[in-house]
Amino acid sequence: MTLEEFKIIDPAALPIGKLIMMAARGHNIYLNRHLNDLNINTTQLHLLFEIAHQKDINQDKIASRCNINKSAVARSIRKLEEKELVERKIDENNRRQNIVSLTYKGKETLNECIRRLDEWEREIYHDFDIIDEETFKKALKELVIRTIELNQKGDSNDKK
Repeated sequence: MTLEEFKIIDPAALPIGKLIMMAARGHNIYLNRHLNDLNINTTQLHLLFEIAHQKDINQDKIASRCNINKSAVARSIRKLEEKELVERKIDENNRRQNIVSLTYKGKETLNECIRRLDEWEREIYHDFDIIDEETFKKALKELVIRTIELNQKGDSNDKK
């Protein structure tokens, strides 16, 4: 479907999940293109955010918070470590776990990524008259919370 064809579709005829998926996919395409020179992708950026937001985070917690399987997290962490963006240390409380933290280079890379994300948001909200940015973000956050709760209910029902 072309952009022009999409523009004429009545939004009420589209499931919200499809719209979210299309926005997320477009966001990933934009970011991958604009992060290419930093030699990271959107998945790795997602991990950097989680590592930056919680001190002494382990790989299992990263996997859980990012909704990514443990082996995929391990592969991405290994790549980030090779790029000298993160470092792993054995958790003294549980020697089977690795604590992951950002290096100085990782912090600098994350800051540059945030600057580029801010550029994307400025472009998205430029002449966005439908709803203000703060209200839009609050609504999206509530949608995510409800989705997580719904999925957790489904997980508990699956275990019965």
